[in-house]
Amino acid sequence: MRRLGAVWALLAGGCTALAGLDREYFVVGPETPGAEGGGGGEAGAGGEAGAGGEAGGGGGEPRRPSCRDLPANCGLNENEDCCAGERVPAGIFNRSDVAESPYPASVSDFWLDRFEVTVGRFRAFVDAYPDSRPVSGAGARPGLEGSGWDAAWDGELPADRAGLIASLDCSEQFALETWTDSAGPNETKPINCLSWFMAFAFCAWDGGRLPTEAEWGYASAGGDEQRVYPWSDPPDDTTLDVHRASYACAADGASGCTFADILPVGWTSPLGDGKWRQADMAGSVWEWVLDWSATFTEECDDCAQLTPATKRVFRGGAWDVHTGVLRTYSRGGDDPTVRWYNQGVRCARTL
Repeated sequence: MRRLGAVWALLAGGCTALAGLDREYFVVGPETPGAEGGGGGEAGAGGEAGAGGEAGGGGGEPRRPSCRDLPANCGLNENEDCCAGERVPAGIFNRSDVAESPYPASVSDFWLDRFEVTVGRFRAFVDAYPDSRPVSGAGARPGLEGSGWDAAWDGELPADRAGLIASLDCSEQFALETWTDSAGPNETKPINCLSWFMAFAFCAWDGGRLPTEAEWGYASAGGDEQRVYPWSDPPDDTTLDVHRASYACAADGASGCTFADILPVGWTSPLGDGKWRQADMAGSVWEWVLDWSATFTEECDDCAQLTPATKRVFRGGAWDVHTGVLRTYSRGGDDPTVRWYNQGVRCARTL
């Protein structure tokens, strides 16, 4: 157990710590970079699906409900489909960078969003709420029993649309939430202030699901290339700057941590893209995945940790954390009910 204040002490530019940033966060397992094997350091946080899609989405996948009425204005040039998905081919990779215990995992082909879920996409979910709440079994990863929505979780979601909107204000006086009650200039920024349950519900409603941790890690590491960062080519290239990732409150070029440091999705593309063109897999916002937190103990095939624990896993680092947590092996976890201004989501689909 460590404390988030330690992260802020290491931020570039001498960011001033904000109230509430001394809350506890948890590193998941001894294979976290910085333990052994030369890794990165501390991590902080901050099947059957729901509604189906129409034909004609990005990358050949079905059109997402969240993008039916949205312009193609994501990415650096503001001309890409915000719902674009990229196929990630099957393969095997090592989940840990510890040579003595790499804990390999194999994954089948799947689709993974090119971009993190934006404010504009989430607005469609809010507009449809509460009808957009998932039913039992929605958002399941086919082949993984118990991976779909559990009706026992219904109480973890707001009861109505007003409650959902209120929950998207999670930063109190610092105004770091990306949500606005009406459409405005934040529509292509990543939605933040999401609990794990809200992230799951959105992906299920949008015809997708949360990626498993193995799937997310595989895509981030470039499969068996085992990249240090998602963009590392060659794999051991440790080149890191603000053109590849949004981190350390450095995006706006000024000292301190402000809302301007939260960039629109894909603004570090193509330099920061992973092997299969996923953008912002390091920095921007932490991304919730399906799994409960647990230490790796064995190799696995198309697996996820579904045994209940106290924390759900998030991956990828965020706009306000230091460089160590941007590495592809870095893992973090938190209570699934928490909502912080550096937590968001990226959805997956099974082929």
